[in-house]
Amino acid sequence: MKVAVIGCGAYMDSGYGCPGEWRCLKAAALGEGSFSEPSQVTEFVKCECPGRAVAPTLGMAMKLSEIKPDVIHLSSCLVNAKPGCPYTDAKELAEILTQKTGIEVIQGTHDYH
Repeated sequence: MKVAVIGCGAYMDSGYGCPGEWRCLKAAALGEGSFSEPSQVTEFVKCECPGRAVAPTLGMAMKLSEIKPDVIHLSSCLVNAKPGCPYTDAKELAEILTQKTGIEVIQGTHDYH
């Protein structure tokens, strides 16, 4: 399965309990957490505050990679952020991405601590 992952740039860049991509990539490769099977990550995009560019950035990533993912995952750091995003919540972001891309969005990537 081909997947795109959207991560919270603020969490990844600031070290708020998420060191970046490795946890999402591990879960995808092993088919753990929210991944139903071992998966190939074809796009990994950071959502940068205030989040307006995430859908166009994902669109550009899909265009440049020339691979359309089967599913989009919102990273666990984005979905479970404490404090939460002041601009949008994960459910709203998932709806926007599904509307723009026509691709199913799954909330979360892994359960690692």
